[in-house]
Amino acid sequence: MHALCDSHGNPMKFILTGGEESDYKQAMALLQGQQACHVLADRGYDADYVVQAVESMGAVAVIPPRKNRREQRKYDTHLYKERNLVERLFLKMKRFRGFATRYEKLASSFLSLAHFIGILIWLE
Repeated sequence: MHALCDSHGNPMKFILTGGEESDYKQAMALLQGQQACHVLADRGYDADYVVQAVESMGAVAVIPPRKNRREQRKYDTHLYKERNLVERLFLKMKRFRGFATRYEKLASSFLSLAHFIGILIWLE
């Protein structure tokens, strides 16, 4: 599951994919229609076209480069520490046993559960 959250850790968008699918393939779908001044993501989203898309929307890409890159990009390591907001979002969502154990077997039902939990998080 891929998630987008705001600067307060509130969920904005969820995308459900197979477990073997690469992260950067979903980056464009997550960024579509969003406005931000900084986009924080982990190494899994490090691709040239993702960084270019973030910069074209007027934001700064705070994405650490993969270790096997020939040219290592610079990024704001201090600001990157705020990426834990996404990790804390998943921690909040896993408080719900049905989500943590993936009780819903159908992808559409599981994604609906994620959206429902996202609404509950916004209401807290």
